[in-house]
Amino acid sequence: MRNPANDNVIRLDARREPQRCGATTTSGRPCRNHALEGERYCHVHRRQRHNVPAIASGSPIGDEEQHGELVDGDADASVLDRLSAFMSRRLKGDYPIDEFGYDEELSRAILLPLLRPLYEHYFRVRTLGVSRIPSEGPALLVGNHSGTIPIDAVMMQYAVAAEHPAERVVRSMGADLVWAAPFISHLARKTGSAVACDEDAYALLERDQLVAVFPEGFKGVGKGWSERYRLQRFGRGGFIEVALRARVPIVPVAIVGAEEAFPMMGNAKALASLLRLPYFPITPTFPLLGPLGLLPLPSRWVIEFGEPIPMDGYPDNAADDKMFVLDLTDSIRDRIQQMVYKGLKYRGSAFL
Repeated sequence: MRNPANDNVIRLDARREPQRCGATTTSGRPCRNHALEGERYCHVHRRQRHNVPAIASGSPIGDEEQHGELVDGDADASVLDRLSAFMSRRLKGDYPIDEFGYDEELSRAILLPLLRPLYEHYFRVRTLGVSRIPSEGPALLVGNHSGTIPIDAVMMQYAVAAEHPAERVVRSMGADLVWAAPFISHLARKTGSAVACDEDAYALLERDQLVAVFPEGFKGVGKGWSERYRLQRFGRGGFIEVALRARVPIVPVAIVGAEEAFPMMGNAKALASLLRLPYFPITPTFPLLGPLGLLPLPSRWVIEFGEPIPMDGYPDNAADDKMFVLDLTDSIRDRIQQMVYKGLKYRGSAFL
């Protein structure tokens, strides 16, 4: 029987390999990055040819420096000048931070560019349909969650900031455990995350932001290897209620690759209870190798963004109908599950 929830999932060919960028670097070597979907060039050379602002626009480290190529002899001095100005602003406290703690200059200039090698060369992330995300206005990005350590949210955030035509910021909603970790919570604030509560979600959407939620929560990131890529329950549909009341579209997101990066072979429940953690993972390298076991394996990733699902056509009181909310929640979950299966087929081998 035909499932309407699958209509907007793009057809993927598992045999199709990503195309290399058609540009040549300033050193005369062919660019080794993958071309963007439907284009000839990667996100670096697309920006150069169409004058699109870089991910670190206005940063102390210019686009040329970030990508390891110097355009002319004055580039070194220019980078040093911007770096000096950046450090001066930081020391004086002369930089804006919004009410959620988001530091755009630090995030775009320093923190996000640090993820570039991990994104491009280690995980070799391939994005599909990133241009489906609205270029302006609010939207709710709803994705699957997996991988023991939730770096899938970080990779998705980088994908949108680097590869979307408008290079938009994704404001992820972080669970309580994120804010209980001193160093992690500080970074989460600086890069735009907010507390996973309705009040913060509404406030961000009112400011025309992209808000990302992962309804599986710790049930998703903490599931065992035997359950890999099988989406867990999406809670009671709180994200649907938010989207309905805020009248914002939902963009389904399917992330493939995190499961192999941190394959969870077991869960030491007694130790997790002692440490007050939702789970204590046992992977092929952790805790056997100690802190080194926290390094992810170099799996290949695919992140697909589906067609936006409008929420403004339903009655004003639709969010109060619990059965309707649960049905719509299951429909979104099923759509993302099918996207995950398609992504697995498209990716092929997890590591090669």
